[in-house]
Amino acid sequence: MPAKDYKNTSVINNRALIEGHVREILRLVGEDIDREGLLETPARVTRMYEEIFAGYEADYKDILGVTFDEKHEELVIIKDIVYYSQCEHHMAPFFGKIHIGYVPSGKIAGLSKFARLVDAVTRKLQVQERITSDLANILEEELTPHGCMVVVEGEHLCMCSRGVKKTGSQTVTSAVRGTFRTNAALRSEFLSLLKH
Repeated sequence: MPAKDYKNTSVINNRALIEGHVREILRLVGEDIDREGLLETPARVTRMYEEIFAGYEADYKDILGVTFDEKHEELVIIKDIVYYSQCEHHMAPFFGKIHIGYVPSGKIAGLSKFARLVDAVTRKLQVQERITSDLANILEEELTPHGCMVVVEGEHLCMCSRGVKKTGSQTVTSAVRGTFRTNAALRSEFLSLLKH
């Protein structure tokens, strides 16, 4: 039997199946699935999944497909992009801010494209480390900058509300590409400007 092609599936195409599974989960945890407060829960959860898992339908090339020729070859920073994602280990939310810096090589993207790219990468089952490297790799491939750096800050509810229950703990990850790897002054400039 061939492996399922998950890239060609979506919540929208599977609404009835997902609603049925949510209903069964509610029953299995001991809920009365016929009580008033839960009657519409499977449909609400499915609609929520359409939103929080929208990244499976995203096309990175389409998001960054429109670029502008610009001779600016100095550091550009887009910081404090808020994101929400779901931990692939527990399906619990994690969220925080993403900071992107890049040095264009004659091609720039509209600023809103970076926020859209963050949504596309984060709105799926993820781990923070992959989000960080995926964003850097996509920027490097699509914009071909001299270099880029991505810093992701996250608070993970799988760590705050269960298990060790360490509320307020932050995870910080980074990825560097191109000139950011070799130029310590550029990395320092990027990190220092994040504090302003």
